[in-house]
Amino acid sequence: MEQEQGRVAIIGAGHVGATAAYALMLRALFREIILIDNNIDLALAEATDIADAGGLARPSVIRAGNYSDAASAQVAILTAGAATHGDVSRLSVAGQSAAIVRQCVALLMAAGFDGILLVAANPVDLMAMVAQQESALPPSRVVGTGTLLDSNRLRTTLARRLAIAPSSIDAMILGEHGDTSFAAVSIARIGGIPLAQFMGAGMQADYGDITQEVRRAAYQIIGGKGYTSFGIATAIVRICESIVRNEHAILPVSTWLTGEFDVQDIYLSLPCLIGARGIERVLMPGLNADEVGAFQLSAGAVRNAMADMQDVKGSKCLGTTPACADRDHDKSN
Repeated sequence: MEQEQGRVAIIGAGHVGATAAYALMLRALFREIILIDNNIDLALAEATDIADAGGLARPSVIRAGNYSDAASAQVAILTAGAATHGDVSRLSVAGQSAAIVRQCVALLMAAGFDGILLVAANPVDLMAMVAQQESALPPSRVVGTGTLLDSNRLRTTLARRLAIAPSSIDAMILGEHGDTSFAAVSIARIGGIPLAQFMGAGMQADYGDITQEVRRAAYQIIGGKGYTSFGIATAIVRICESIVRNEHAILPVSTWLTGEFDVQDIYLSLPCLIGARGIERVLMPGLNADEVGAFQLSAGAVRNAMADMQDVKGSKCLGTTPACADRDHDKSN
């Protein structure tokens, strides 16, 4: 099916989906934003509310729709997945999320979708893999939001401690979007100066604390308001920007690996060059031996979760269950 370059479809009209739609409207990236949810009243209400805001901001067509509408979208964003609660790991809901993702992607592909699929459902590395397998799209066109949000949290944390602007820090979280993610300290730079040199010996002991603070950020947000939305929605928008504008930006996102750092046939986050065709190149930064080990540890955690993953039966997208709405399923980014 011919793609509509000015259309994006968001599968899941909950906290993440609706916030992403609002942010996309503010950035004026697409002429038309389609919200899809099994709860049609929810999708319609969110679309109407965002459209009301659009009249005062960046006018565009924002409406509730279905998979037929999504078929011709340039980008389809999948936010639907199973919820975590409290300190429960993202990987713990892999089986439930996999069932939801498979069903939603099957309906999307049956409608004739042939664009770029952006996966934000958690655990995102596994769900991107499930989406790629179910869709049979080239891996370059199935992108997970990965550690882009984590990397922004790292820069924000460092900026607060060092009293400099986050935009002045070049630093990334890599590996799993989850509890085995790690800060690639050895390649981090501030004004071209290695992070360790900029921080000085007295602050280097804080690296472990900083990484743990980044890992725990989502849990703290969930503890306060029950879900995350603004951060992950903005990460979604940033990836869409690089696709729609063919920016060739380099962002740490979850992608299919083919032997990088001796890891293959799995999705994990590395810096990727992203353009109109999706992921055009996967980069291998100069990690030190400890960081390579951390990356492989992340791969092992995701592989173990994949082996343990069991589908949840009986839920249907756009059916009578809430399985494919992200309203209650977007709590662990």
